[in-house]
Amino acid sequence: MRQMLSITKKELAAYFGSPMAGIFIGAFLVSALFSFFWVETFFARNIADIRPLFRWMPLLMIFLVSALTMRQWSEEQKMGTLEILLTLPVRLSQLVMGKFLAVLILVSVALGLTLGLPLTVSMMGNIDWGPVAGGYLGAILMASSYIAIGLFVSSRTDNQIIALIVTVLLSGCFYLVGSSGITGFVGNDAGEFLRAFGTGSRFASIERGVIDLRDILFYVSLSIFFLTLNVYSLDRKRWSSGPITAAYRRKVMLAVALICANLAVANIWFNPIHTLRADLTENREYSISGSTKDLISNLTEPLILRGYFSKKTHPLLAPLVPRIKDLMEEYGVASGGRVEVSFVDPKFDEELEAEANQQFGIKPVPFQVAGRYETSVVSSYFNILIKYGDQYVTLGFNDLIEIKHRKEGQLDVGLRNLEYDLTKSIKKVVYGFQSMASVLMDLKTDIKITAVLTPGSMPESIIEMPERINKVVADLQKESAGRLGYEIINPDEPGGWNREQVNRQFGIEPLSVFFFSSDSFYLHLFVVKDDIVERVHLSGDMSEADIRTEIEGVIKRTSSGFLKTVGLWTPKTMPRQMNPMMPPRQPADSYQLIRRVLSKNYNLKDVDLSSGRVPGNVDVLLLIAPQDMDDLDRFAIDQHLMRGNSVVAMSGNYVLDLTPYSESLKIKKTLSGINEIFAHYGITIEDGLVMDKQNEPFPIPVSRDLGGIVIQEIRRMDYPFFVDVRSDGMDQENPVVSGLSAVTMNWVSPLVIDQKKNEGRKLITLLKSSPNSWIHTGTDIEPDFNRYASGFPDGDSLSGRTLAVSIQGSFQSFFDGKPDPRLVKDEDDIKEADDEISELEDADVEKEKKEEEEEEQYLPPEPVITKSPQSSRLVIAGSSEYLNDTVISISQSLGEDRFLNGLEFLQNAIDWSVEDEELLLIRSRGSHARLLYPMTRQEQTFWEWLNYGIALFALLIITAYGIFRRKKEQPMGLE
Repeated sequence: MRQMLSITKKELAAYFGSPMAGIFIGAFLVSALFSFFWVETFFARNIADIRPLFRWMPLLMIFLVSALTMRQWSEEQKMGTLEILLTLPVRLSQLVMGKFLAVLILVSVALGLTLGLPLTVSMMGNIDWGPVAGGYLGAILMASSYIAIGLFVSSRTDNQIIALIVTVLLSGCFYLVGSSGITGFVGNDAGEFLRAFGTGSRFASIERGVIDLRDILFYVSLSIFFLTLNVYSLDRKRWSSGPITAAYRRKVMLAVALICANLAVANIWFNPIHTLRADLTENREYSISGSTKDLISNLTEPLILRGYFSKKTHPLLAPLVPRIKDLMEEYGVASGGRVEVSFVDPKFDEELEAEANQQFGIKPVPFQVAGRYETSVVSSYFNILIKYGDQYVTLGFNDLIEIKHRKEGQLDVGLRNLEYDLTKSIKKVVYGFQSMASVLMDLKTDIKITAVLTPGSMPESIIEMPERINKVVADLQKESAGRLGYEIINPDEPGGWNREQVNRQFGIEPLSVFFFSSDSFYLHLFVVKDDIVERVHLSGDMSEADIRTEIEGVIKRTSSGFLKTVGLWTPKTMPRQMNPMMPPRQPADSYQLIRRVLSKNYNLKDVDLSSGRVPGNVDVLLLIAPQDMDDLDRFAIDQHLMRGNSVVAMSGNYVLDLTPYSESLKIKKTLSGINEIFAHYGITIEDGLVMDKQNEPFPIPVSRDLGGIVIQEIRRMDYPFFVDVRSDGMDQENPVVSGLSAVTMNWVSPLVIDQKKNEGRKLITLLKSSPNSWIHTGTDIEPDFNRYASGFPDGDSLSGRTLAVSIQGSFQSFFDGKPDPRLVKDEDDIKEADDEISELEDADVEKEKKEEEEEEQYLPPEPVITKSPQSSRLVIAGSSEYLNDTVISISQSLGEDRFLNGLEFLQNAIDWSVEDEELLLIRSRGSHARLLYPMTRQEQTFWEWLNYGIALFALLIITAYGIFRRKKEQPMGLE
C-alpha cells in the first residue's frame, strides 16, 4: 500500500507542479458551466435541478480523462523511465493502481469544483439532493472506467497523441453503444443488450438518483477489466519469447482470462436482480410505495400485468422499456406471486395479437423512424394491460409518456408517474371487479342499517316501501355472511323510541302525508358504521333495484379503497364560428382535457342539478365554472354537502369570453348563483381579480403605434393575472398541496374567510398569492404599453390574497328556515293542474278524482337536512379558467407544462375529498416540477456570474498552490 501511495503522490506532484492540472480543470469547468447555463438554458428551463450538468458529463468526461491519461505510460516509455519502474521492488498492480488513483483524485477535484452549482441552485429553488448525490457518484464511477481504458491504451504506445485519440475512440464506443442512435437500429431485446454495455445509458439511471447494484457492478467490472489488461500489457514488456517463460506466460494469460470471465458471469448473474438498489430521491420517486404494496398484497384473485412492447420501436421510447419492465417486475415481487407479470411482442404471435386487438382494443402506434439512408414508419406496440377477473384497463403511449420540448428543438421523452398510473389502474380493475359481498366481507368493522319506519301511518301509495326495504336488506345480509346488521325503529310502537328521541338522535323530522296535513309518518334509512351515520335517500317510487343502488352507494362511500365516483358539472359554451353563413353549432364543452384526466382515475359522471338532488352514488360533486344556478341547483349542492358528502368548486367570478370573431382573449363576469351559499358557509368570493408581481409569463398580442402605423406582435411578458403560487403560499402540511412546487391560478378571484362561521371546522388555506399582489376590478385584462412600461399599472394595498381553501366539519344548511324550492315547484304544478281541472265538465267529480291522483303524485319529498355531519368536506378555489382547454392549449403550444401542476392540484383536492389519500401521496411523489423561485433578470445574472466567480476563484487557488509547490521544491542534493 505504501508503494502504491508513493506512486500516487508522485503523479499528483507532477500534475500540480505544472500548469497541466490548472489547464485541464479550467477547460472542464468552462465546458461544464457553458453547457449548463447556455446549451441547456438553465434559467429558461426554470427547474431547480442540475440534471443539465450531468446530461453532458459522459461526453465531457471522455475528453478530460483522455487528456489526463495520455501521458501516464506513453511518457514513461518515451523518456526511458518505464524500465526503471519495472525493475523497482514494486508489484505491477501497485504501479497501475498508483497512477489510477492519481488521475481519479484529479478528476474528483475537477468535479468537486462544480459543487458551487448545486449549492447555488438550492438557494434558487427546492432542490432534490438525491439526484445530485447520484449524479456525482455516477460521474466518479464512469470516470474510473474511462481512466482504466486510458491507462491501458497509454501502456500500448509511446505517442501521447495516439494514446489520446485511441482513448477517445474506445471510450466513445462504450458511450455510443448504449445511445439511442445505435439501439434505434435494433429491436427492444437487442437494444437492451447494447444499453447494458453503454457507459452513458448506465449513467442515466444513477443520474436520476437510483443507485442500482447492477450499474455499480458494471462500472467496477469495466475498470477492473482494463486495469487487468494494463497490468498484463506492462508484464508482457518483460517477457522473453523462449520456452523458459512459456509456462509463466500461459498462467498469466489464463489468470487474465479467468478474471474477465468471472466479471462477465457476475454481470450476467446480477442482471435479472433489480431489487438491490437504493432510491436516493427525496420522495422515493422510483420505488414502490407502501400503499401500493398493501394494495397488491391483499389481492384475492390473480392480477395480470402484461406489457406489450415491440422489438422495433421509436429510438426515444426504447430506453424507457427496461425501466417499465423493472417496475412491473417489482409489482410481481411485492405481491408474493399474486401479480402475474409478463412481456410479449404481439407481432410474433398472431393469436396473441388478435386477442390484444379485438378483446382489449390494443393497437400498434405508427412512429416515424429515421434510418441511415431513409425514413420509415414503424407500427409498434407500447402498451400495458392490467386485468383482474373480467375487469381490465389498458395504458397506452399517451398514458405513460411525458414529452418536453427543449429550446434547440429536441425532445425530452420520459415516463410520467409510472407507479401512480399502474396503481390507480389496479385499483380501478380490482374494485370494479369486487362484488358488494366481497366489500362487506373485507370490512374491518361491522355495518348496521337502521330503518325508521311507521307502516301504520304511511299513505297507501307507498305502503309497500317497508317490505321492499326489508327484502333488499335481507339479500345484502345473506351476501355479507353476518357482517351487516339490520335494525327497524318504529316510533309509533310503545316500549321503544318515541318520535322526539328519533328526531333528536338522527336529526330528522316526520314526513307529511299530504300538503298542509297534520298527519305524518317516518320513512328514513341510515347506514351506521362506527360513529358515522350516513343517510340513504328514499322516495316513494323507488323499486328494489333503486333502493339497493342507494344503499350500495352509501356503503361504498364509507368503505376505503373503492373506486370513487365524481359527479361533474360544467357549463356549456358555444364554440367559435367564423363563418356567419354557417348554421349554429351545438354547445361544446371547454373542459375536455380535465374530463379525460378524471375519467382515467375515477368513475366520472355528468350530473344535472335541476331536479334538486345529486345522485346517491356520487362521492364528490365537482363544480367547474358554475353559472346561472337557480334555487333547485343550489338546493342539490347544499343537500349533497348536508348528507356528509364532499363538494369541490372551482368558482371564480370571471371566465373566458369565447365570443365569435374575437381576435384576442377576453373575460366576462358571470353570476354563478352559488356565491351566496358559500358566503353562508363562511367563504366569500370577492368581486375583482388578483394581480401579482409573482406571475407566470404569457404570450399577449400587443398593438404598437409606430408613427401612425399600428402593428400587431406577440410578446412573452409577465402577466399579473396569471398568479404564480409557490410553496411559500401553500400549506406544506396539507397533502393537497404539500407535493406541489407551484400552481398557476388564471384570472382568479380572492376569497375572504369568515372566521366566526368557521369555528369548530378544520379550515386550511391551500393557495395564497405573494405579498406583492393587489386587486383589479373590471374586465380589462390586456396590457397597455403606451401608458405603462410593464403594460399594467402598479398596484396599491399590496398583500397576500387567499385563493383556495379546504374545509372539513359540520355545516348549517343554506335552506334552514327557508322555503323548500322543491315544494315551491310542486305547488305551482298543482295549482296549474287545478286550473286545468276547473275547466272540465262535471267539475266536482273530475276535480275530486284528479286531486286524489295529484296528491299521490306530488307526495312531499324528504325534509330538508339542516345540518351536516363532521365528515362533510368543501374545497373552494377562486378560479376555473386554469382548467379551460383554451388556456391549456396555449400553454402547450409554447412548450410549457405548468398546467400539469394545476391538474394535479384538482386531482389532489378530489382525492382529499373522498379520503383517498393513498393515491394522493403516490401522485405527489415526483410528479411535479421543482421550479425556481421567482427572480428578476438581474438576479438571474447575479447567480450565473456567481457560479463563474466561484469556479474561477477555486481554479486560481489550485494554480497558486501549484506555483507555490514548484517554488518550494529544492533540487536533489548530490554526494
